[in-house]
Amino acid sequence: MSGHVAEKTKDKHHETKHDHKEKLDEALEQGLEDTFPASDPVNLTQPAPSKKDQNIKRKD
Repeated sequence: MSGHVAEKTKDKHHETKHDHKEKLDEALEQGLEDTFPASDPVNLTQPAPSKKDQNIKRKD
């Protein structure tokens, strides 16, 4: 019986990862549609701080 519970937990975790990837894919697709035509691709990540901005704390 404990194997069945572990299997459900594993499936739930897998679905969560899959759902997260789908949300990111949808956000990327929407961003591409909103900015088309454009020369620069959409950036979904926060760029690293420049040397000048290293003392400023950023939110993740």
